[in-house]
Amino acid sequence: MTHSYRGMRVLVTGHTGFKGAWLASCLLQDGAEVAGLALAPEPGTPNLFRDLDLASRMRSEIVDIRDFDTVSTAIARFQPEIIFHLAAQSLVRRSYADPLGTFAVNVMGTAHVLEAARRTGTVRAVVCVTSDKCYENREWVWGYRESDPLGGKDPYSASKAAAEIVAASYRQALLTGSGLRLATARGGNVIGGGDWSEDRLIPDLVRAIRAGTPLVLRHPAAVRPWQHVLELLHGYLLLGERLLAADDEAAGAWNFGPARASEVTVGRLVAEALAAWGGDPIPVRVEPSAVAEAGILKLDTAKAEAKLAWRPALDFATTVRQTMAWYRGYSEQPATARDLVETQIAEYRRVAAAADEGDRP
Repeated sequence: MTHSYRGMRVLVTGHTGFKGAWLASCLLQDGAEVAGLALAPEPGTPNLFRDLDLASRMRSEIVDIRDFDTVSTAIARFQPEIIFHLAAQSLVRRSYADPLGTFAVNVMGTAHVLEAARRTGTVRAVVCVTSDKCYENREWVWGYRESDPLGGKDPYSASKAAAEIVAASYRQALLTGSGLRLATARGGNVIGGGDWSEDRLIPDLVRAIRAGTPLVLRHPAAVRPWQHVLELLHGYLLLGERLLAADDEAAGAWNFGPARASEVTVGRLVAEALAAWGGDPIPVRVEPSAVAEAGILKLDTAKAEAKLAWRPALDFATTVRQTMAWYRGYSEQPATARDLVETQIAEYRRVAAAADEGDRP
C-alpha cells in the first residue's frame, strides 16, 4: 500500500501536533515535498514533531491560523497542490475553559485556510479534518452516518460541527467551477505513539505508569471508536488522491472509524493497554467529570468502505499493542522515536496491502 504523492507539493496544517507529525512522516516516506503551518510545540514537554526532527526534513512555518494575512501569505508562498488541514484546538475539556479560543481556531481558522486555498491558484484539493464529535449525539447504539444531523453541546463539538458547515458552504457556494475540490474527514478516537496531549487517555496512562501515580478516569463505562492513527491517515491520503484525480464524488463528508469490535469502553482500553505494557499494575481511580461527556459514540464507515475501498486493517488488540510498544520503546530510548514511527508505518503498509489483496476475488 503506497500513495501517489511522490514529487507533489503537500501542505499540512497542524504538523507540530500528534496526527500532523505522523501524517508528515507518511508523506515524506511517499516522496512528497512537504510544508507545514502550525503553532510552535510547547517547550519542556515531549513532542513528536521535535523527536522526529521534522523541522530539518520539511519546510516548517510557525503560524497562528487565526491570523488570515499570515496564513494566506504562507500558503501562497509555498504554492501547494493539496492541503491537509489538521490544525485545531482538539480537547473537549479545554474548550470549556477557553470557548472563544476554541471557536476562533476551529471555525475561523478553518475559514482562513479555505479562503487562502481558494485564492492560491495551485491548490487542487483540500482535506479538512474535523471530528466524530461533529454529530448531534443522541447516544445511539449504532454508528452515525455522514448524512446525520450535525450538532454539539460542548464548545469543542459545536466548533467542529460549525467547521463542517463552513466547509460545506465553501464547497457549494465558493468553489464551484474553480477546479479545487474539498472534502471533510470525521475520525474516531485516535491512539498511537507520540501523543503527549493533556486530558487524553493513553498519554495520561503512560504518564501515570512512568511517574508511579494513580490513573484517574472520568467515565470508564463510556464507549468510544478507538483506532490507530495510521488507519485514519490512510483514509485521509486515499481521500486526497481521489480529490486530486478530479473525482467530484469525493468532494463531501467522510467517516473513518474502526471495526465494530474496536468500539469498546474506556475501562477495557485501559485494561488492554496495561496488559500490553507489562510490569506491575498501577492503581486506577474514578473521578467523574464536572463537564458533560458523551456516554456512547460510534461511526458508520460504509461510505468509505464502498467508495474509497478503505477499511480498518488493524484489530483492537493490535492497535493497543502497537501503541503501547511505541511508548515502551520511547521510554527506554527516546532517540528511537523516528525509528519507531517509520517501522510502524512500514508495518502498517504491509498489513493494509495484505488486507487489500485478501479482499480481491
